[in-house]
Amino acid sequence: MAPQDGTRRVPRHREDTATCEHISRMLARISDKWTILVVRTLGKGPVRFNALKREIGAISQKMLSSTLRDLEENGFVTRTVTPTIPPQVEYALTDLGRDFLNPVYGLADWVVKNSARIEKARAVFAAK
Repeated sequence: MAPQDGTRRVPRHREDTATCEHISRMLARISDKWTILVVRTLGKGPVRFNALKREIGAISQKMLSSTLRDLEENGFVTRTVTPTIPPQVEYALTDLGRDFLNPVYGLADWVVKNSARIEKARAVFAAK
């Protein structure tokens, strides 16, 4: 059976597949609910852990720690420890993290602009 035209795109070069896989991995890392909320909150400026947790709300301490660690590992966030008693830890966006705010805000704007259309589609689907 011959494949249908347009059913599946075959990359011209192996690099195309590698690029797609890389993009997919990065999107999985940066597009989860907590990452977006943490980046948006840190977009206002550096914040200490507990203040960040209060601002975000329903996130657990474990999930916030994990999200911040992932963001730091990927270069979006810096962690600064001030040697006081007790130590103070502050998180801030790096240049990369601030660059990431642009698509985050763009996606948020898109959601706001299209919420009514999405809700209408949900209602039509539910009525079926």
